[in-house]
Amino acid sequence: MTQLDERPRVGDTVSVVAEGDGEVRGKGLGKGSVGLVGSAVIGISTVAPVYCLTSTLGSTAGQVGLQMPAVFLAGFLPMLLVAFAYRELNKDMPDCGTSFTWTVKAFGPRIGWMCGWGLVIATIIVLSNLAGVATSYFWLLAGEITSNPDVAALDHDKFAHIATCLTLIATATAISYRGMTATKGVQYTLVGLQLVVLAVFVAMAFQKASAGAFDTGVDFSWQWMNPFAVESMGAFTAGLSLSIFMYWGWDTCLTANEETIGSAKTPGRASLIAMAVLVGSYLATGVAAQMAVGSGGKGLGLGNPETSGNVFAALAGPVMGPLLGILLFVAVLASAAASLQTTFIPVARTVLAMSTYEALPASYARVHPRFKTPGRATVTAGVATGAFYTVMTLVSENVLTDTIFALGLMICFYYSLTAFACAWYFRGDLRRSARDLFFKGVFPVLGGLLLAAVFTKTLTDAWDPSYGSGSAIPGLGVGSVFVIGVGLLALGVVIMLVTERRSPAFFRGEVLTRSTPSLVVED
Repeated sequence: MTQLDERPRVGDTVSVVAEGDGEVRGKGLGKGSVGLVGSAVIGISTVAPVYCLTSTLGSTAGQVGLQMPAVFLAGFLPMLLVAFAYRELNKDMPDCGTSFTWTVKAFGPRIGWMCGWGLVIATIIVLSNLAGVATSYFWLLAGEITSNPDVAALDHDKFAHIATCLTLIATATAISYRGMTATKGVQYTLVGLQLVVLAVFVAMAFQKASAGAFDTGVDFSWQWMNPFAVESMGAFTAGLSLSIFMYWGWDTCLTANEETIGSAKTPGRASLIAMAVLVGSYLATGVAAQMAVGSGGKGLGLGNPETSGNVFAALAGPVMGPLLGILLFVAVLASAAASLQTTFIPVARTVLAMSTYEALPASYARVHPRFKTPGRATVTAGVATGAFYTVMTLVSENVLTDTIFALGLMICFYYSLTAFACAWYFRGDLRRSARDLFFKGVFPVLGGLLLAAVFTKTLTDAWDPSYGSGSAIPGLGVGSVFVIGVGLLALGVVIMLVTERRSPAFFRGEVLTRSTPSLVVED
């Protein structure tokens, strides 16, 4: 029997399972906690469609104008192609380490470690943004309920804002710490609420558009679906980076594979269901909002820089009225809070896998004996999120905008590596059938190339201080987005080099290799 407070190693008491039987390598997590619907709900919750829309709908419109729906579709394409890669990799080797484990097996320990770091740091960034949006809507909602603008104004008080934000992070950490069963129960309610309210907003926006309620509204045109109508490649890439961010998080379905019934197939199916719900929600909302208020930079226009960072705060009352508008505030708060909770799943389980395979200190491989969760990894992620958000809020007035753009870099980085890993890992299977050729080779490579191109273009553009919020590092003349993105990747390299000195066996390729079997650690 392998103790849960020790690092499971190859050679411990294990059972090797046959490929395709739906079983997985266990690390002490709660097996069979989630089914197909629960997995899809967790994937949708992690993406947080209402939060994503209020955070990026306006910014995307500001970049690409009326072509916003086309950019939403363009962002969906590489995500779908990469989702196929995840599905195929998960069928062959379901492991909660997902991108980390798979890229190590395909490309070796160092590339795999950096891929895992990309996932971890992307999650920390988005957790901080989720907490920030949830905090803003908490005080907005409190102000609406009390009819007191001074209460709503507390969001602009840095001490009150940070204190509230840290409280929300601590609460989400505690819920995630208690396991997938607690997480799943909360998610059904929160995801259902936000999707219903979003549907009401879309219906009322279409109604306002047909009535010509707002001067800035525009008539629908199929030209909105043409990505080639965007004025410049730079604008298209910036919009695409935001669009890609709006789909990020569906891979949580795969990260929870060791806790999912039918772990080899169910997570892949759940991720595709989540993607379908997301693209439908984004297109409907984007088209409805654009018809109602337009994408211009004045008044209620989506591209107005004064409101583009939080579109629903500006549109709730005018589109839905004062009473139903409060429901939209509740939906955004529910969306951010729900995602804040579930987003701990991928970071904690990736850290757990990295520790299990000796790529991080052994203490992070500990699983709580009652809740069956990686407790220390979850708490550490919560602390890191709180620290990151506090520092960024004190340093930058544009923390939400700049970190979202930097997040796009991280997402493209580790998704593209995973997609390429799929094609390389399965390179011997590509001639077996047309299905293997396309789903294990062509589609993953195409998705990886698209994301790599966005990463490169975004990195180049982000050097300019005008990119993102337009803020720059004093004295350097370099954009904040570039510094945040490159700085976090460079930090990963430093931590990897330090870890290599402490855990040389992993980096020598002696712990996790292509031939490492699927193992179940007995408890």
